[in-house]
Amino acid sequence: MKKRILHIFAAFAFLTVSGCSLPGLVGPEEETVRIGALGTAESEIMAEMLSIMIERETDLETQLVTNLGSSILQHQGMTTDDLDMTSTRYTGTDLSGALGMDPVTDPEKAMNIVQTEFDKQFDQTWGNSYGFENSYSVAVTQEFAEKEGIETISDLEPYADDLKFGVDTAWINRKGDGYDGFQETYFEFGAAYPMSIGLVYQANASGHMDVVLAYSSDGRIKEFDLKVLEDDRQFFPPYDTSPVVHNDLLEKHPEIGEIMDKLAGTISTEKMQELNYQVDVELGNPGKVAKEFLEENNYFESSEVAAE
Repeated sequence: MKKRILHIFAAFAFLTVSGCSLPGLVGPEEETVRIGALGTAESEIMAEMLSIMIERETDLETQLVTNLGSSILQHQGMTTDDLDMTSTRYTGTDLSGALGMDPVTDPEKAMNIVQTEFDKQFDQTWGNSYGFENSYSVAVTQEFAEKEGIETISDLEPYADDLKFGVDTAWINRKGDGYDGFQETYFEFGAAYPMSIGLVYQANASGHMDVVLAYSSDGRIKEFDLKVLEDDRQFFPPYDTSPVVHNDLLEKHPEIGEIMDKLAGTISTEKMQELNYQVDVELGNPGKVAKEFLEENNYFESSEVAAE
């Protein structure tokens, strides 16, 4: 049975960055695995999946530490021994963040780098990808795509001068894979409008924006019936998603590595969109969504799951 769920908010990030422990954590307890998760649906869903499987297939208990405000905070929690594993880490994010490296556009190369460097620098194992990524994406309505035969970002170029582009405020001035770099690789839109990510989707659905910068696994892509366009010139770095775990925990409990392997390569980006939709739009409980997914996909020897 899960011991407890701790909610850590972004406002407290400075405590860890400055060298202090995550608030609310006073050190590990025997036979308890502390799993960190971002304050996003998919991060909490994957943390719940790991928790359910660990408690079912081992003698360990789990403690979920949720609502971590950033990947940096997750990484700090791991390096200060406040966390034993984290549920969702993204190749592109940690290449530039934890490792301080330049973006890498080849997904396989990016994965090889983070797996090698996390083992070498932090004594941590970066697991194989769950199968989905949460990357920057360019999206249009399905109606527009079907009408004009749009499949790739390049297909938009003949229409670009007349299109309004709604983007995440943080992306517009982002170095490397932000709008300046996008224009160098592709083209410039007639106008670009920075706004919060939630408003981006709504603006597109209401017709105020023609094209939007989306996140590929976001449930709102399904909610607003958008089509994610192929990044045919491979501009955006890959953001393949994996769990990360301390090597010493794997040495003591290699079955945790086996659980990570069971989840590797099994959840497509489209499927993650559906799971996120169930939480973000239909307001489902992440634990319930995770449990139902595991049951439906025969992760258990029987349909009976250990009581929560």
